[in-house]
Amino acid sequence: MFGVIVERLTKAAVWSGSGWVMVLLLLLSVFSVYAAVERLLFFRARRDDTDALMDRVADLLEQGDRTGAERVLAGSRSIEAQVLKGALRWTTASAEAFQDAVDAQMGKKRKELERGMNYLGTLGSNAPFIGLFGTVIGVLVAFQQLSEGTDKGSMNNVMGGIAEALITTAVGLFVAIPAVVVFNLFQKWIGDIEANVGTMSKQITALMRARETGRDVAPISAPRVTASSRDNDSDGDRVVALAADEAE
Repeated sequence: MFGVIVERLTKAAVWSGSGWVMVLLLLLSVFSVYAAVERLLFFRARRDDTDALMDRVADLLEQGDRTGAERVLAGSRSIEAQVLKGALRWTTASAEAFQDAVDAQMGKKRKELERGMNYLGTLGSNAPFIGLFGTVIGVLVAFQQLSEGTDKGSMNNVMGGIAEALITTAVGLFVAIPAVVVFNLFQKWIGDIEANVGTMSKQITALMRARETGRDVAPISAPRVTASSRDNDSDGDRVVALAADEAE
């Protein structure tokens, strides 16, 4: 029974050859390029200066201008701004409620961020095995041709079959490597977006908790007061006082 199954599978492999595996890999590579370009355009269209954006939003929230903060977020094209804008209305509740709202909004956006990523990851992991499958078929065809004759023509056919089998493996690797590279790149970009959202939400929750404890928070854009500036101010005050005494 087992021998019959092996014989039929061998005949099917010899009849089909490994050419269809090559065609399959080329079609998969076309879809891979499409997915990679689509994701690249998606991320490039949503890039923004998130650091400056967060400073502006934090200043407006510290001033109590939630409408202005929403307007600033609406004017940004970044994913981070979209997540925070959807959760900003919860700043009137508690810091915990706002953080939960941010997590919920990020969960919704994650589906959009990861669109096409499963295909790239699956292709990068399995394309070499598809190429190896084509190699196995090519080797079976080569041995079948070798068993049919030992003349020079048969040996040439065997060498050609083995070469075709090795090319199939090479094509599988050629398809897999770029897919893995862009998959890892896009995963890093998604991780950066999630990290930015976490940083921005923590900055807002810190402001909310400071308000809950009744403490004021200096605006981010306010000039920093250093020891040297305080000394200069003191020296200036003393000069003004001496000038006033001399005038008297």
